[in-house]
Amino acid sequence: MKNKKISSILSFIVLLIVTIIVLYFSLKDDYRMILTQIFNMNPLWLLVSFILVGLYWLFKAFTIKRLACHFQSDYSIQKAMRLVVETNFFHAVTPFSSGGQPYEIYSLNKCNIRVTDATNVSIQNFIVYQIALVFLGIISLIVNYFCHLFTNSVILQKLVALGFTINTFVIIILFLVTFGRKLNRKIIDGCIHLLYKLKVVKNEDKLLQKADSYLNEFHQGAKLLLKNKKEFFLLIVIQLLSLCCLYIIPLFLLYGTGNYSAFAPFEAIVASAYVMLIGSFVPIPGGTGGLEYGFVAFYGNFIVGSSLRAIMLLWRFITYYFGMIVGAIVLNIRKK
Repeated sequence: MKNKKISSILSFIVLLIVTIIVLYFSLKDDYRMILTQIFNMNPLWLLVSFILVGLYWLFKAFTIKRLACHFQSDYSIQKAMRLVVETNFFHAVTPFSSGGQPYEIYSLNKCNIRVTDATNVSIQNFIVYQIALVFLGIISLIVNYFCHLFTNSVILQKLVALGFTINTFVIIILFLVTFGRKLNRKIIDGCIHLLYKLKVVKNEDKLLQKADSYLNEFHQGAKLLLKNKKEFFLLIVIQLLSLCCLYIIPLFLLYGTGNYSAFAPFEAIVASAYVMLIGSFVPIPGGTGGLEYGFVAFYGNFIVGSSLRAIMLLWRFITYYFGMIVGAIVLNIRKK
């Protein structure tokens, strides 16, 4: 527990330092004009941006509800929405958003869903999200190829290609973990045997039997979740809608500055898809630094100067820090 607290504190310190650095470089050239742009933002379009974040959370909650209902029929959308909001905090404060899935499993288990089933829900939820993310990435690559939106930077092209490759690899690993029963058995048995040799585990046979039982339950749950392929594709569509809500936010922030022509809705979605592909492999909580760089690099093809910086800062607050703050508040309200 002490090590976990130290790790959390270190993650927060890293996040704080990187955030300060990003703010410094964002504001240092023309901070007065940038702040003027932010404070003069049309409140109507700002409200629309917050609503879109709420819809993004709602679509994600609906996905979790549908998955969880396979194991607990009365799992409500309210519980799923609260889980999404709380998970935002753990996604935000851990590298690669790695803290979200363990908390999902813990929270689902607290709702009387077995650990193996909760693990299935979390993994399947992550799979459909990753598929939607990569699919939008593929569409964006195709659109860019024909429309030539971003062709100037070789470095950006390589970063996008790297992000696309990593996210595709993650999907493959997730499918192997979910359905590779023999592979999972070999890995688990090997780990238990190693721990037994290191004298960390005393009763190897008992632990092997327990692991085998959990593995059977896990794979039975995985088969149940994918038995209805139509629903699986429906969940992917829902995740696509959720990502589109998130990706189009910069467009409405642009409208908030009084500019209605710098870029179109499909250009906003393509640019945001590229930004997310780059930010997904930045090992700092929230992809801080990488996402800001990607945003400025891609949206800098449409707008420049103080407007670009103001929109980037507002976009980052709405899509990242706002979720982290709300998640922290909800967690503290229900804390026991």
